[in-house]
Amino acid sequence: MALDDELVNRVTWKIPNALALVGSRAGGERNAMTTSWVSQVSMEPVLLAVSVDNSAVTHRLITQGACFSINLWDKDDTRVFVKFSKPATDTGDALNGRPVHAEATGAPVFDEAIAWMDCALRQAVDLGSHTLFIGELVDAAIADDAKEPASMADTRMKYGGINRH
Repeated sequence: MALDDELVNRVTWKIPNALALVGSRAGGERNAMTTSWVSQVSMEPVLLAVSVDNSAVTHRLITQGACFSINLWDKDDTRVFVKFSKPATDTGDALNGRPVHAEATGAPVFDEAIAWMDCALRQAVDLGSHTLFIGELVDAAIADDAKEPASMADTRMKYGGINRH
């Protein structure tokens, strides 16, 4: 018996998901995208995973550049996530007008992130419409420990369930 598409969407949207900006780089090209599919998947070594749509610019850049950053944002400043739902404009010192810099891997790290994690790609797992990129944590920082990171519940955004054409 097939599940109703609307039910699948509604129930998967109930999964508590952090919102983050994933930075990517290959050669001189950089990008960042909004994601809600991010998780720690191992303690030794510390491995973090992001799931990225196979057609996304970020997918290509992580595949070619073998690195990514995860940037957590203040839950009271979620408007930034809308700007990164499409490929970013890179001006050299900013992506979509938000200042960035490079850390250990060279993936863009946002100056305004309340916390960030820099990851070297260790594995990519094809999952159909998305690829799970697993990276080893090589550098990290917390800029503001008092602020709470944004989650999908802090916005009107919805992502998950079935593909809505």
